[in-house]
Amino acid sequence: MAVKSDSWIIEKAKADRIIEPFAETQVKPGISYGVSCYGYDFRLSDNFSVLDTHKLTEIDPKNSTDDHFIHQQADSILIPANSFILARSLEYFRIPRDVITICTGKSTYARSGLLVNVTPFEPEWEGYATLSLSNTGPLPLRVYAHEGIAQLLFIEAAEVCAQSYKDKKGKYQAQKKITVAKSD
Repeated sequence: MAVKSDSWIIEKAKADRIIEPFAETQVKPGISYGVSCYGYDFRLSDNFSVLDTHKLTEIDPKNSTDDHFIHQQADSILIPANSFILARSLEYFRIPRDVITICTGKSTYARSGLLVNVTPFEPEWEGYATLSLSNTGPLPLRVYAHEGIAQLLFIEAAEVCAQSYKDKKGKYQAQKKITVAKSD
């Protein structure tokens, strides 16, 4: 297994459209995005979902619906202190069958108390990523649409999997919007 380089990411993005839209270089100013040495820094879209705490007494991942959230479109949003929001990547991803990804937050946000939680993108998963953005700080934290939010690392498997996410008809396959937790 090997982490894939900038050359591989650029080649696959051009040939197989694994990332759309795609930035072949690091784009600045602001919080950077685009190809890095061994990853791709992706951006936030301008779609956010904030938990409506007035409607709930608990968060239950087996009983989550869209109406538990207030959906907003904005250039930036404040995440309440000690809370989280859901957001969506600006980029659409198509993961090759012999690749799995790991996602980590950007250092600028990490140094501000933001945790970016995204599960691995499994082989042959595709869609916009739904992100859980957690503010661990004591004050509201602002995040910005159309700027970098996290880095995606592409790891090539030693052998191709017997069943991909697409083969299993995964419940988050080809998601186009922020998708709340789904129980099986």
